[in-house]
Amino acid sequence: MRDNIIDLLPEIWVALGQTFLMVGIAVSAAVLLGGPLGILLFLTGKGQSLENRSVFFVLDWIINTVRSFPFIILLVALVPFTRVIAGTSIGPVAAAIPLSFAAIPFFARLVEQSLREVPRGAVEAAHAMGATELQIVFRVLLVEARSGLVLALTVLTVSFLSYSAVAGVVGGGGIGDLAIRFGYYRFQTDVMVATVALLVVLVQIIQFTGNRVAHHLNKR
Repeated sequence: MRDNIIDLLPEIWVALGQTFLMVGIAVSAAVLLGGPLGILLFLTGKGQSLENRSVFFVLDWIINTVRSFPFIILLVALVPFTRVIAGTSIGPVAAAIPLSFAAIPFFARLVEQSLREVPRGAVEAAHAMGATELQIVFRVLLVEARSGLVLALTVLTVSFLSYSAVAGVVGGGGIGDLAIRFGYYRFQTDVMVATVALLVVLVQIIQFTGNRVAHHLNKR
């Protein structure tokens, strides 16, 4: 067992880097696109300042539809789109595209839920003082919801760390690909155990860090 793991250390480091690349791209896309989408979903909801039933219905339907797809099916369905964007359907960058596609509505929903936890009185007070919608978003909503948003980002990262393992199995590389190639096809159980242990450690680190940051930011 020891010899197998030591021999595979270079491959493990490469797989780890590929996993970080896939998750990093997906999480970045979720924050940059899913964050604003979640804010817009919240603001156009019932009883909010920009209430618009039509816009809310369309956004809500799109988010629910994408989230209803099992990730492995979504990954395969987006192969033509992935080839157009990345020029290939294999590799960590290509795998990051369907990951991002799934992460954006996932994070948007988490953002909407976090913003709903903001006390309505804080928003009403800001309106009474003549604050614009942008000021309310950046100085009230995001500030008051920052702890919940950090936890939402933590949930997103942990979830898509496991999704990246699925993406790896179908050609994306990373920890999942390594586990299948060596741990399953070559019957090297020690490699499978090592990759699972590595994923467990990564999840624990991400969750612990997210919890600590959220606790620090929670001023309520």
